[in-house]
Amino acid sequence: MALKKRSKVSAEFNMSSLTDIIFLLLIFFMLTSTVVAPNALNLKLPGRSDTPAAPATDRLDEVRIDATGGFFFNDRRISQSELEGRLQQQAGRGYSMLIAPDREAPVEGVVTVMDMAMRLDINGVLAAEEQ
Repeated sequence: MALKKRSKVSAEFNMSSLTDIIFLLLIFFMLTSTVVAPNALNLKLPGRSDTPAAPATDRLDEVRIDATGGFFFNDRRISQSELEGRLQQQAGRGYSMLIAPDREAPVEGVVTVMDMAMRLDINGVLAAEEQ
């Protein structure tokens, strides 16, 4: 007995389930991207500020890091603990300092000074040398 198959297999693909999955993924990534901190580094960007500007001083204190990782405060060699003590004295008064690493200075030294400035709420201005 010869039986013929009456239904043909269709080569079409239904895309409606894929669009649902795409929209769910899109919503998921949009929601999770707002959870991530947009400012991993706490950078002060130029713009308008409602807080009054700190009074201008004639001279900024300079913290320099040499190629060996040594710290200099206003051209005087100083240890890391002494530097932190000096900065603690100035903390909380709208104090600003200039961080000037040498070209060959280790990154760890620069990060240490920037971390001190962040913890003590000191405005640190990083002065990069032009190449």
